[in-house]
Amino acid sequence: MKTFAAIDVGSYEVAMKIFEISEKNGMKQIDHLRRKIELGTDTYHTGKVNPARMDELCETLTEFGKVMKTYKVDAYKAYATSAIRETENTMIVTEQIKLRTGISVDVLSNSEQRFIHFKAVASKGEIFAGIMKKSTAVIDIGGGSIQISLFDNDSLITTQNIRLGILRVKDMLSALQARTVDYVELLGELIDNQLDSFKTLYLRDRKIHNIIIIDDYISQAMRKVNGNKDIITNKEFHELIDRYRNQSVESIARYLSMDEESANLLPQSIVLLSKITHMMKAKTLWAPGVGLSDGIAYEYAEKNRLLSVKRDFDRDIMAAAEEMCRRYEGNVERNRLVEKVALTIFDDTRKLHAMGKRERLLIRVAAMLSDCGKYISLEAAAECGYDIIMATEMLGLSNTEREIIANVVRFNKVKFEYYKETVSPILLDKNTYQTMVKLTALFRVADGICRSFRVKLDRVKTAIKDDEFVITIDSEEDFSLEKGFFSRKADFFEEVFSIKPVIRIKKRLNAL
Repeated sequence: MKTFAAIDVGSYEVAMKIFEISEKNGMKQIDHLRRKIELGTDTYHTGKVNPARMDELCETLTEFGKVMKTYKVDAYKAYATSAIRETENTMIVTEQIKLRTGISVDVLSNSEQRFIHFKAVASKGEIFAGIMKKSTAVIDIGGGSIQISLFDNDSLITTQNIRLGILRVKDMLSALQARTVDYVELLGELIDNQLDSFKTLYLRDRKIHNIIIIDDYISQAMRKVNGNKDIITNKEFHELIDRYRNQSVESIARYLSMDEESANLLPQSIVLLSKITHMMKAKTLWAPGVGLSDGIAYEYAEKNRLLSVKRDFDRDIMAAAEEMCRRYEGNVERNRLVEKVALTIFDDTRKLHAMGKRERLLIRVAAMLSDCGKYISLEAAAECGYDIIMATEMLGLSNTEREIIANVVRFNKVKFEYYKETVSPILLDKNTYQTMVKLTALFRVADGICRSFRVKLDRVKTAIKDDEFVITIDSEEDFSLEKGFFSRKADFFEEVFSIKPVIRIKKRLNAL
């Protein structure tokens, strides 16, 4: 059994949960500490956290550190989200926190944050699996933004971030609130403007059966009103909304046993979810009551094999990549072939590149998105592919990982840019740059073998013999085109790994 602490430095509160994790008993929460600190109010207004709130944050984390020592935790993980991510001086803030508290805080990208939330929901097991069998929207409401992710047949269709977080919306309208009689109506107009675009682009005729809600307030209200139930019908949800819509903050706080600061953020959640549920017309809503801390603990247990994890989260990432390929009219069949060859080469050259499971996933995504730039320009497909990938959020991938994928796609076609000591042409540190270099070298060879848009390969084998990396291909067709393109791709592989790749064609005889 392991004792683990998960710390969430959020936009409007800082929280820590202590878990006992074992394969026999699963994840058991044994303590939960939280303190209201509206870091996002500073960040969204000024771009920085003011000194007073910084002092408050560090005092809180210092206290958390003392509690962790009391519980003798085996490990901890502290993550910050948009309030720290969107500051102008993120690195200075995290360094100050480490020096003053001894706690290392990592800053999540938006897609990483939402994916951890998704893992927290997935940890609910059979309930989650049952709901995901039908078309489902996951609505993740944060302080700075909301994330709407659409699933169909348990596969991710799209995920979109909309800057309508409850704290950000509250701050945007705070000046107007004093001058308007109908604050709720004004808030609804603001939300409608954003959601209409989402509906036009991604919903159209799509029917949504279920909605999963990830938030800190609505789920609490749902349980209170509906006898501790976390699954309710759309009708029951709107009855709940009608109950709270025109009540004062003081009344809401008293009825739900909330502090007034928390209750003050509930109206934003109510109006936001009211608009979303009306737009999607889902039959069922589920608010499992999980947060980032639950997902952090689940991810720790997953990585350390402390729990039996049934869901393949890499499959979610690849499903999103394939859907993105289709959206930009890529050749899915050909890209799957490139992926297959790239994985064969990756697996058979582990001693050369020393990369692991995560990098293996990145080359798979790069293969699926390798031709998305052609949707914009045939001539500048590589550069356009880079721009599309960098502009498209991919649930579960960090910004750095997306940068690696985008550069692998770009440098597959254009001249490679080398890292300079003084100024790097791309925003990657040296270690990440080296990963991108090795993946590019592997990918160029795989793409060269699959150059034709016709599927020609039956089987690919590889072997390292002397100073050559021999790739043997079984095929009944002419491979002259691929061999010509391959020679151009092979030079960079040899430069990176100091071994020359060569193709051997093994003709298969048709049966008489």
